[in-house]
Amino acid sequence: MKNHLSDRINSLPTSATLAMAAKARELKTQGIDIIGLSLGEPDFNTPDFIKEAAIQAINDNYNSYSPVDGYAELKDAIILKFKRDNNLDYKPSQIVVSTGAKQSIANVAQVLLNPGDEVLLPAPYWVSYSAIATLCEATFKEIPSTIENDFKITPQQLEEAITPKTKMVFFNSPNNPSGTIYSESEYRALAEVLEKYPDIFILSDEIYEHINYGAKNFSFAAIPSMYDRTITVNGVAKAFAMTGWRIGYIGAPEWIAKACTKMQGQITSGTNCIAQRATITALNESPERIQYMVDEFKVRRDLILDLLNEIEGFKTNVPEGAFYVFPNVSYYFGKTLRGKTINNATDFSLYLLEEAHVATVTGEAFGNADCIRISYAASQEQIVEALKRIKAALS
Repeated sequence: MKNHLSDRINSLPTSATLAMAAKARELKTQGIDIIGLSLGEPDFNTPDFIKEAAIQAINDNYNSYSPVDGYAELKDAIILKFKRDNNLDYKPSQIVVSTGAKQSIANVAQVLLNPGDEVLLPAPYWVSYSAIATLCEATFKEIPSTIENDFKITPQQLEEAITPKTKMVFFNSPNNPSGTIYSESEYRALAEVLEKYPDIFILSDEIYEHINYGAKNFSFAAIPSMYDRTITVNGVAKAFAMTGWRIGYIGAPEWIAKACTKMQGQITSGTNCIAQRATITALNESPERIQYMVDEFKVRRDLILDLLNEIEGFKTNVPEGAFYVFPNVSYYFGKTLRGKTINNATDFSLYLLEEAHVATVTGEAFGNADCIRISYAASQEQIVEALKRIKAALS
């Protein structure tokens, strides 16, 4: 029946992270003990002070349709957060609340991209960026980086990638999958290139901003020359352990925000009313309230790096944020392990699932075919056991 489906859906790839999670679940149903290090989902519970706000909202009978672009009180909390954490000034008319940061990104792409427009993706990049561009009938171009330079692109690379068709650049810092954080000086150097091209828009995905280990996040829109053409995307899924609550938001030029509200009004309308009320409480609190999670992630990062460095063939850098490591595993390409030939990162990731019973994600999905993504949003015990299995499967 595929011939009856639209070209749009036939051209859309399946999310590699969700596909790996599905394979892992399938093996689990067969009674196999799988350790999942593929999904970017904190294993912490949502903090009690946020849950209590949600319960209060239920008791206060928040059960009606919410405004398409979000409750006014939530917009105020977002404005406060942007000013406090990012030194960004926005008005309520510049804020749009959506059903997760993924919808926020999709809204922006839908309202700015036309067929044939080009999106630049510094690689590695989150898997859905390219798919969202494809849905808009735009093209995407990867700007490569390597583990040797901490997976960062240079201003020269950005300049060389720009063409007359370039409409948007997607930045993501702290980065998924690499954990890389661009410094203020590095972002300002990239901005100097973009200042020459006033018709290019920047989407700055900052969903991991609070999960950093000393290298504080800098917002691209805080560069004065970039403010009027940067859309800042954020949400509460990662830092507040609220993945299933589905709240994302943007701060953007007013005309883009209005267009996103128009788009959202025809697709989902306003997002979940209870989750919005809980998010007001989350954002009004100091980020110090979630520091205990960040501290634990740092312990896990150091643990997994130590264990990976004990395994031959894994080349790692030290990620400064998020909760992923993105090791280069090309050492294994062309080798045969237990009768299975490893040709690429996809083969390697599948080998680890089938032989070590550990779920990871191929780097090919993120624009880097030499690496795999390993999430350390899991307990220390699971990390130790997973790396023990991997080491045994590769020995």
